Amino acid sequence: MHQLPSPHAHQRVTMQDVAEKAGVSAQTVSNVVNGRTERVGPETIDRVARVIDQLGYRVNQSARSLRKGRTGIVGLGVPVLASEYYGELAERLSRRFSEHGVRLVTENTGGEMTAEVESLAASHLETYDGFILAIAASESAELNRILPGKPIVLLGERALSTRFDHVLMDNVGGGRLATRHLLERGARAIVALGGAAEGPESVQTLRTRGYLEAHRAGGLPVRPELIQPVGLDMADGYRGVNALLDQGVEFDGVFALTDSCAFGALRALADRGLGVPGDVQVVGFDNVRAGEYTHPRLTSVEPGNDAMADAIVSVMLARLKVDRPADEPRRTMLPASIVERGSTRPMSTGD
Repeated sequence: MHQLPSPHAHQRVTMQDVAEKAGVSAQTVSNVVNGRTERVGPETIDRVARVIDQLGYRVNQSARSLRKGRTGIVGLGVPVLASEYYGELAERLSRRFSEHGVRLVTENTGGEMTAEVESLAASHLETYDGFILAIAASESAELNRILPGKPIVLLGERALSTRFDHVLMDNVGGGRLATRHLLERGARAIVALGGAAEGPESVQTLRTRGYLEAHRAGGLPVRPELIQPVGLDMADGYRGVNALLDQGVEFDGVFALTDSCAFGALRALADRGLGVPGDVQVVGFDNVRAGEYTHPRLTSVEPGNDAMADAIVSVMLARLKVDRPADEPRRTMLPASIVERGSTRPMSTGD
């Protein structure tokens, strides 16, 4: 007995097919696909998105590129421009894209959800051939309502929407490495500077999770007062260490959740007459270039900066090829490692 083929088995699913199945007009589907959703209700957006997934509708990227041409520009949205980490990321990406004749333009989203979502709207993407967005505030629900017609690569701490390519760093693994590094060198009262034991997934909670896991693996208790929930820049690190010292909290190690935060910690410890690594050992996270020039030089978690830039560019260039079919979105997580410098002590041969 022969099974009847599905209506779309031998033909490309069209926008009209989606409209009929969702019970809306083709124009409404077009508005949703192209990000023109100002006058489309959330329930309608969700219904259209579900039907698109059910029918397997895909925007014809090749035809769109041929119709509209290329700009030769890829956008990068970051939450803050005045950041060693994001500045170096932009530099790495710019250099790699330029080798392929593509120009990178960097924008500041301010870490605000509205700005992040708007950066992926079709009207905004007209300027670019593709867009790379470092997620700071957006959640899966907001991202899943976006159906842009151009390649999108997400960067961030959390694995969010499966609709887009996503390149992540191993924040939990990196936090675990940093803490274990300090424990192996004799530290027993380690500050998680900028840490957060609770809350939604973020840089703070994920790296703190690694900090907690390292303590559990070593059979060591965690003192709650050592998880210091300050921000992640230099001023925050400086303020956080001074606050602990003013309160008389004793510690012999600092895991600063970013290198910037670690720079502030080093300054505060020096101002208070504490030696690094003699009195307090310090580890940062991000391995930015400035860590080579602090006193002492900063031990830091290397999150795979070069490999991450390579992965981002590789995925974007693959998506920009108009002569190849689109495959499923890729999720890439890069492993972390420790770059040991002078802010931690050598491990004793007896340990």
